[in-house]
Amino acid sequence: MDADSITAKITVHMVASLDGYIARKDGSVNWMESHDYFEGGKVLTDEAIQQYLKQIDCYVIGSSTYEHALKLGWPYGDKPVYVLTRRKLNSERTNVIFWSASAKQLIHEQLRTQYQNIWMAGGARLTQSFIQQKLADYLIVSLLPVILGDGVPFFARQEISHQLRLEEVTPYEDGMVELCYSLIKD
Repeated sequence: MDADSITAKITVHMVASLDGYIARKDGSVNWMESHDYFEGGKVLTDEAIQQYLKQIDCYVIGSSTYEHALKLGWPYGDKPVYVLTRRKLNSERTNVIFWSASAKQLIHEQLRTQYQNIWMAGGARLTQSFIQQKLADYLIVSLLPVILGDGVPFFARQEISHQLRLEEVTPYEDGMVELCYSLIKD
């Protein structure tokens, strides 16, 4: 495919508690299953999830997210997964590519020329990097109806503020609310 013919879209996606945490202090995510019920919410079926995931061409994650994904059951299927890390990690998965250069280099030199729908799916520091370097086009936050009180924050400290434009709000039957924003780039 010709690099000029691809219009890549980069989406940062995270699941967070209502108070903005993506994991407990110990890294556990056992709170991510909701037992709430919202009558007016969209039903999230396995078929709808699979259809949604088919649209994603590749994933970018940090090394901690990679290690959690291996422990919890690999959610990325056979799609290419780029792991940003400076550590020496091993994988028996043929679809995992370790990348030690910058996120900006990965996006501009590798991914934008090969893929249209790129998802950054893990790590508060990686999220910070993508937003600060203006690498992301969209930010999707799936808020679960739980307050953790403490843990790993979704957003690491940002050095500058960022304007967002609300694109879509979707409530789900399990009480989760998905907020989709586009990042306004000056």
